[in-house]
Amino acid sequence: MGAPEPPRRSWNRTTVAAVAAAAVVVVACGVTGFLVLRDDGGGTPDTKPTAADASSTDTTDRTAAKGGSGPLVPGWNTVVNPKRGITFDAPGSWSRQSPDWVSYVAEKGDPEEKPLVAMMAPAVLKEKWCTSDDDKNGTQEDTPLASVGTTGEKGAKSTAEAAEDTAKTWVYGAYTQPDSTRLTIGEPETYRTKSGIEGSLVTVTSSGVPKKGTCDSDGKAVTFAFKNAEGAFVSWTYVGAHGVSDEVPDATIREILSTVRLYEEGDGDD
Repeated sequence: MGAPEPPRRSWNRTTVAAVAAAAVVVVACGVTGFLVLRDDGGGTPDTKPTAADASSTDTTDRTAAKGGSGPLVPGWNTVVNPKRGITFDAPGSWSRQSPDWVSYVAEKGDPEEKPLVAMMAPAVLKEKWCTSDDDKNGTQEDTPLASVGTTGEKGAKSTAEAAEDTAKTWVYGAYTQPDSTRLTIGEPETYRTKSGIEGSLVTVTSSGVPKKGTCDSDGKAVTFAFKNAEGAFVSWTYVGAHGVSDEVPDATIREILSTVRLYEEGDGDD
């Protein structure tokens, strides 16, 4: 008897796959299993991550980010991706998925559902923000308001390139496809987290997406790309609905982003 299909839910007009365990996914869905296995490493550069000078980093923040201590923001929860060496915090209202959970978007109509872009170990806000059965097949599909997660950036040549490519692919895949002309791509900016990690930050939004389905909306993605402790390009991404009444404020996105740090044993044990 074959392994059961992994649970799925739609992300607007595209598919989001939820992966509970890599072993199950390898059997049930080869493409997503490849993503999980690939995220274990490979192609790691020799260079080390850029960190701020000790004098420019708040002592309390650096201490909180070490030794598997709790979240940097009181009342928040710690989210970890040990495979890519990344930790960050999210507000308590965001639902944390397991470190082996993968969400991705694919081209609409692709029978193989080959992922365009993916994130591991996401935290999700309002998982059932909008529910619909637009194709009238009798299955209700849930669309989340927003998610934050992390991934590897294999093949990237710079943090600016990685941040732009990942952010625009999320907005295209989750909100505007097949139309790529509705994207507004911001200029890369240099960003430093509380723990001293430096990298590139890019924001991409869409405008004028046709409201063909109940849950259709414009989208927004904010991607911060940097190097982990092994010198590999990795990234943190926020993706969510844009131009809606309960859109996540920029201040909240930036506060979550500010907690991104290198993973240490014991992180997430809060």
